Amino acid sequence: MAKVGCPRKYQSVKQMQKAIDTYFESCKGEPIIGDDGQPIMDKYGNVILIGQKPPTITGLALALGFTGRQALIDYQARPEFTDTVTRAKSMCEEYAEARLYDRDGANGAKFSLSCNFGWREKAPETDRQEIGVVLMPEVKDE
Repeated sequence: MAKVGCPRKYQSVKQMQKAIDTYFESCKGEPIIGDDGQPIMDKYGNVILIGQKPPTITGLALALGFTGRQALIDYQARPEFTDTVTRAKSMCEEYAEARLYDRDGANGAKFSLSCNFGWREKAPETDRQEIGVVLMPEVKDE
């Protein structure tokens, strides 16, 4: 029986892992270098980076040459690629989780974690019981 469909984009885990590593490296950005050849620092002593971007599932999928995130998820279903794709997605999840502690990125991180990783906010449970009150009509003595 003849094979049907397009050939797979990645024939080996090693080939895919190399592309994944390239994507995450590209997300880091590059330091701005001053006239003295040294990286420029902000007032807190952190190196200022340009071209830095958040790692996302869709960004990862596009960097791997897929048309969207669903194609990446489909690859995750293949036994030989399960660990590789799961680890890459976990790296995106870790970034979003860390942004929960950042005032500027918290809302976007919550959205990403709920849509991409199944996170849900849980309502706080209370220990108190609701007590109902029944009002009775007033009875007059005759």
